[in-house]
Amino acid sequence: MKQDDKSTSVAQLKSSIQAFCEERKWDPYHTPKDLAIGLVTEGSELLEIFRFVAEGDLPALMETAEARAAIADELADSLFFVLRFSQLYGFDLAECLAQKLVKNAKKYPAR
Repeated sequence: MKQDDKSTSVAQLKSSIQAFCEERKWDPYHTPKDLAIGLVTEGSELLEIFRFVAEGDLPALMETAEARAAIADELADSLFFVLRFSQLYGFDLAECLAQKLVKNAKKYPAR
């Protein structure tokens, strides 16, 4: 069955990640520090796609199949680490985001 943002919950994503990691016995390698390192590493790999690309060339880059595939891979890798961290250490991502949006609304009021 195809998964997409409209039909897949964060809880379902966390469950998939948990099963994937448990099948591979990865728990010992997923300390908070290791997961944070993984997230930064994958974020850096996403950034690398845009390195040396001029602002004016970004729209064309975003339309190429090769760039979109590479970006999708790095977004998925980054999301993996966010989901795994939250799943292992008990963070409710919807709640975290809602609370952060409240803080950001105070810090950055709409004009």
